[in-house]
Amino acid sequence: MKRIAVLVSNDLNHDQRVLKTCQTLREAGWSAQLLGRDMPGSKPLDIPFEGRRLRLPFHRGAGFYAALQWGMLRALLRMDVQAIWANDLDTLLPAFLAARWKRIPIVYDSHEYFTEAAGLTGRPFQRGVWLMLERFLFPRIPAVITVNTGIADAYAERYPHAIGGRPRVVRNMPRKRPVQATVAVDWRVQLGIQAHAPFLILQGAYLDRDRGVVQAVEALRAQPDWHLVVVGAGEEWEWAATQVPSCGGRLHVLPKMPFDELVGLTASADVGLSLDQGVHGNYLMSLPNKLFDYIHANIPVVASPMPEVVKVVNDWGIGCVVEDSSPAGIGNAVEQVLAHPKSQWEGACKKAAEELHWGAEEPHILSALESAVGANAFS
Repeated sequence: MKRIAVLVSNDLNHDQRVLKTCQTLREAGWSAQLLGRDMPGSKPLDIPFEGRRLRLPFHRGAGFYAALQWGMLRALLRMDVQAIWANDLDTLLPAFLAARWKRIPIVYDSHEYFTEAAGLTGRPFQRGVWLMLERFLFPRIPAVITVNTGIADAYAERYPHAIGGRPRVVRNMPRKRPVQATVAVDWRVQLGIQAHAPFLILQGAYLDRDRGVVQAVEALRAQPDWHLVVVGAGEEWEWAATQVPSCGGRLHVLPKMPFDELVGLTASADVGLSLDQGVHGNYLMSLPNKLFDYIHANIPVVASPMPEVVKVVNDWGIGCVVEDSSPAGIGNAVEQVLAHPKSQWEGACKKAAEELHWGAEEPHILSALESAVGANAFS
């Protein structure tokens, strides 16, 4: 099989989009060689592909990003690969330089509108550095993928003369799988949630600032019958963990877990929350993975009014969009959802899942790689 280096800046274990992409590439005759990094608290590598983690002297700030670029470039130059797949802007420079040196094709998979991310809001110098890097690299990449049409349109407007044209859209949706086969744990019993109590979930690999955890917890305080499970990691997840003692046993904060286990937890809930706050360009244009995870778990969604999310919720009738993110606004939306029978939402979600799944996105991945191989600007 031909070998392709796949670069990420995380520890590889929980990046479902990357693992699904690697599976798609393998089915097309490419052997993925993953390159990530060792993070504090990383568990042993547990992925069905060949992978390697870099041990870096720093884990945040300018030192981390400099070490990441240099470490990835050195590793790539030593790897015997015939193509490179760079995930997000923080891996693109070493990927570009190695592809140029080796004269092999490169694909850029942008999981977010990186320069408008929450971590760069109010930090003009840091944002300026990333924007300068993007302006140099993006127009020179022959094949670009991103996660929704809003971000694809924004990139096309920012870089109208990019050699790759408008980015292809590959939404981060789960593979089709029977829900009943995934629920191996009685999560209500495990968490001590009464059978009649509304069970809400808010999940996310990185629940950082303005991802709606604060709003969800404040809504929980105003609803004495609810239970809320927050699962993931990140700044707001850590904040939620400090609020557990003050929520009377109704707030459950769980760390990131293997995807198969998370699927069962999600399917046990009554409502899935997606409450990103549109105070950053990246969030405003987001189409979170959790939205599709909720759909495939057959549970209705209560979501903040991010344009891409609103399209899915309203077009498929799989939940309710909040009028505002106040406790009352979230409470009203949840009550509207709970007023309808579960069977209604289950039927709507099953119908949506028939079309909103990874298999529908795979052709765009293969098309991007074919374009990169065909163009191969460095050959």
